[in-house]
Amino acid sequence: MTTTPESSGAGVCVIIPAAGSGTRLGEPVPKAFVDVCGRTIIERCVDNIPESLDASIVVVVPADLVDRARELLPDVTIVPGGAHRSESVRAGIAAADAADILLVHDAARPLTPAHVFTRVVEAVASGHPAVVPGLPVADTLKQVVASDEGLERVERTVDREPLRAVQTPQGFTREALLRAHADDSGLATDDAGLAERCGIDVHVVPGDPLAMKITTPWDLKIIRDVVSESAEAGERR
Repeated sequence: MTTTPESSGAGVCVIIPAAGSGTRLGEPVPKAFVDVCGRTIIERCVDNIPESLDASIVVVVPADLVDRARELLPDVTIVPGGAHRSESVRAGIAAADAADILLVHDAARPLTPAHVFTRVVEAVASGHPAVVPGLPVADTLKQVVASDEGLERVERTVDREPLRAVQTPQGFTREALLRAHADDSGLATDDAGLAERCGIDVHVVPGDPLAMKITTPWDLKIIRDVVSESAEAGERR
């Protein structure tokens, strides 16, 4: 029988660190507040959290945009973030309720499908303390070193079979995420990396291509195209 948050009695809280500037995106506002077809990235991110999880939500934003975020997301807990992602996640943990399962989700993955959230939560509820969604790596990978000619020289081809491109939401038991972040000097772009560092086993469930992360202008264009095409398809029905 599949274990779900409802059957296990576990509550869920989704923490969304959205305090980064997103300078690589080249937009005049921080990434989470960039418009995507009439709604900001952070609004679309929150919209895609499945209602079936009955989750509380904490969004962490730049201090000077707390009021703006509260206008956009009146039903969500909004707190100011720190200078680094890990500091923002810790601010989110501090503001989270007493849920047993904590998800950390990138604001920059606004189209993550509901089934990815569900897979992660079900895996944590079934007894795995740390769970991430991931996809097999499609590209051929090369390990390189610098060369005298100014080019990089290939040392070897890396076996991609055991590799996974990791996405979010990343799910944890409360105890595991607190343990991962116990050292407040630790910085990471990935909460699962902090968990690994302190000896917590991390398991992987299937991710989804729609959970892509917006980092560059090209990524933003793709997301806008997907949203626009989806809206047009809905209108034709």
